[in-house]
Amino acid sequence: MVQIRTAKRFDSQQIKDFQIKMALETENLVLDESIVEKGVLAVFEDESKGTYYVAEIDGIVVGSLLTTYEWSDWRNGRVLWIQSVFVMPEHRGKGIYSMLYDHIKNLVKSKKLDFRGIRLYVDKTNQNAQKVYEKLGMENHHYEMFEWMDE
Repeated sequence: MVQIRTAKRFDSQQIKDFQIKMALETENLVLDESIVEKGVLAVFEDESKGTYYVAEIDGIVVGSLLTTYEWSDWRNGRVLWIQSVFVMPEHRGKGIYSMLYDHIKNLVKSKKLDFRGIRLYVDKTNQNAQKVYEKLGMENHHYEMFEWMDE
């Protein structure tokens, strides 16, 4: 049985490992392990940076995602951004991400906090992920993302 829960600091090593694997798999990018470790721990040390959620099967973490926040003056509330999604390859196609997404969606729908919606970005070439997101009822709107990174 899959359990979805808010990640705890003791999950940070697994989340770090997931992020390193995800970057290599999706962008053929080798990340600096020490920087990723510090980045993951920063979320646990400062909740204003975001919240990790994990999916567990029999006490083993098999997937995770990070939510961060964007203030929307148009909606007078926060939009949750889903980032850093990873599901172990042997557990893909079993609905793990769908369960994580449903957990996040229920947070928004509960109206207990000032969440107004969910957004995420996906690589234009990642057709599999796009199909999953569309199947869950997410829509690809007219926005394009631009970035500049001081590396």
